[in-house]
Amino acid sequence: MAHPDKPIDFFWFIPTSGDGPYLGTDEGHRAPDHRYLREIATAVDRLGYGGVLLPTGANCEDSWITATALATATEKLRFLVAIRPGTASPAFYARLAAALDRVSNGRLLLNIVVGGSPRELAGDGIFLPHDERYDHAEEFFEVFETLARGGAATLEGRHIKAQGAKLQFPFVQKPRPPLFFGGSSDAAIAFSAGRVDKYLTWGEPPADVAEKIGRVRQAAAAKGRTVTFGIRLHFIVRETDEEAFAAADRLISRLDDATIAAQQAKFATESDSVGQRRMTALHGGRRDALYVAPNLWAGVGLVRGGAGTALVGSPATVAARLREYQALGIDTVIGSGYPHLEEAYRVAELLFPALGLSQTRGGQVLEGDFGTGAPRRRITGLAAAV
Repeated sequence: MAHPDKPIDFFWFIPTSGDGPYLGTDEGHRAPDHRYLREIATAVDRLGYGGVLLPTGANCEDSWITATALATATEKLRFLVAIRPGTASPAFYARLAAALDRVSNGRLLLNIVVGGSPRELAGDGIFLPHDERYDHAEEFFEVFETLARGGAATLEGRHIKAQGAKLQFPFVQKPRPPLFFGGSSDAAIAFSAGRVDKYLTWGEPPADVAEKIGRVRQAAAAKGRTVTFGIRLHFIVRETDEEAFAAADRLISRLDDATIAAQQAKFATESDSVGQRRMTALHGGRRDALYVAPNLWAGVGLVRGGAGTALVGSPATVAARLREYQALGIDTVIGSGYPHLEEAYRVAELLFPALGLSQTRGGQVLEGDFGTGAPRRRITGLAAAV
């Protein structure tokens, strides 16, 4: 179980489908061009975030190519990149992952993505029903893991067939990068118990997260394994609670009811994700029901699929809410905020000190805008290290 006094491993998000200051509108929209994504990556690398998540899907820039480009522009940042069984063979993914692990000098993390929209999966040539996709993933990783451990892999499975597959160039990390995974269905939890290193949940109320963590722990223990836990959340942190609540309202201030209805209908008809249903059930598409737990705001989920909740408040308030999740066993947070560049700075400068994440000293404050020239005076929040 994660200890509340131990610093959280805090990740950020690379918005490869676009960014902006308002949800549900193109006002202020920022395209996900490489220069902008590099700005975010280099900023969070300097600010001390532990890593970044790159999303996957038809509406995102390819996560593998983007991560490779960003790895060459950063020094310490780890990259959580998706493996989607069915979109390529396990041998191909093993070669791809090993190459990026070497390019980044061991900074690759692997995010297993089995589900999503059946319509999008069909576009990638995947036509398996929900639970059967996990049977397919089991066979996929049986080959992948054998290759990672240095052996030739042969499998005559129901879904995966491989004859004499090999991985000639090894991973930097042994036997392979850590495996992350999120999924709320019974089939997903059974899969996670036997395969993954870190189980991720979206930002549900603490009681719901506790129930899910308990199920995963029990399933893993039955297979003689232990799993660690992370949570995916948006953040709206300001100096006071009142300022943060106002910023949350502003984020959806350009969002009209027709757009909300259209997005909620899309989630209901195009996704077979149990996690997505749980996210939607928190607010039911209603603007007047967005605070689903203390400081846990579901406004993002009115139009965004997947992670739809944000912690909203002052640094002290948000830190207290995160410690509640830590007490349940969460040791890793994958955060985001709109726009992602500015909010990365706000979270590092305001929230990191409240979480006990160490900060480097800014050195002497020079005369002018930031001080009077007094030696060794600390500039709070210029940089942080996890």
